[in-house]
Amino acid sequence: MSLRPADAAVPCPVARAVDVVGDRWSLLIVRDAFDGSRRFGDFQRGLGMARNILSDRLRRLVEAGILATQDASDGSAYREYVLTPQGERLFPVVVALRQWAEQALFAPGEPHSVLLDKRSGRPVAPMQPQAEDGSPLRPAATEVRKVR
Repeated sequence: MSLRPADAAVPCPVARAVDVVGDRWSLLIVRDAFDGSRRFGDFQRGLGMARNILSDRLRRLVEAGILATQDASDGSAYREYVLTPQGERLFPVVVALRQWAEQALFAPGEPHSVLLDKRSGRPVAPMQPQAEDGSPLRPAATEVRKVR
């Protein structure tokens, strides 16, 4: 992915990531791609967003190397959007947001969708940053070394 000149001057990885996938629609498109959506109509029906906004966000995600287009798998004239390896690396980000929301934005017992491990049928274990020795890593135990 090539950066715009303004992006190249930003040394913060979080700021660059938010510039690419930080708006509501882009992250929801990525989420739906993980859930199996592949065609424009699938995204549009699932998200209920305006066609022009969806078209813009899909274009940006393709330009960023998060999605790629390919011929439809059923041989029709349609094009499909698929996650690239770079896009698949966003999976932990989507899971972390999901798990944070489950804890912070739902009342106890309030129904919500659940992410399951297909092998076991059980909910995915909570994500936790780990120190080199495997112990939980808390924010106070980290520091950001800024570029000067």
